[in-house]
Amino acid sequence: MSATTLTTAPPRSVTSWLRRVLAFDAAGTVLNGIAYAVASGPIGRFLGIDPGLMLGLGIGLIAYGAAVGALAAGGNPPALGVRTVIEANLAWTVLSFIALFAWLEPSTAGAVWVPAQAVVVGALAGLQHVALRSTRVNS
Repeated sequence: MSATTLTTAPPRSVTSWLRRVLAFDAAGTVLNGIAYAVASGPIGRFLGIDPGLMLGLGIGLIAYGAAVGALAAGGNPPALGVRTVIEANLAWTVLSFIALFAWLEPSTAGAVWVPAQAVVVGALAGLQHVALRSTRVNS
């Protein structure tokens, strides 16, 4: 007869991968937020996006990035929290494209930046989804 150990936590390497993806998302989000908040005028003019909107986005991104960072800093991020981040990132991606075509009138740089950052955020959501699934499969 063999002894079997039952665990409820996924292997450390899988959890570490999920935490690293969340931490990368948090760092990029906070850095963008700081740049948008501190230099909303020059960045807004360069991208052809209202500086007031850039300031508001910057402040929001700092807060959101801090929340994602807190989630990443915990030992085993809760699935609900990770799913919330994934859904928020997907919403950001979709809303970026809607904004680009519905109401923004960006410069050429903005017309490149808005979809580029949206694709990156969408890719992060995909990585977070895969990492979350890995924690559930291996638990």
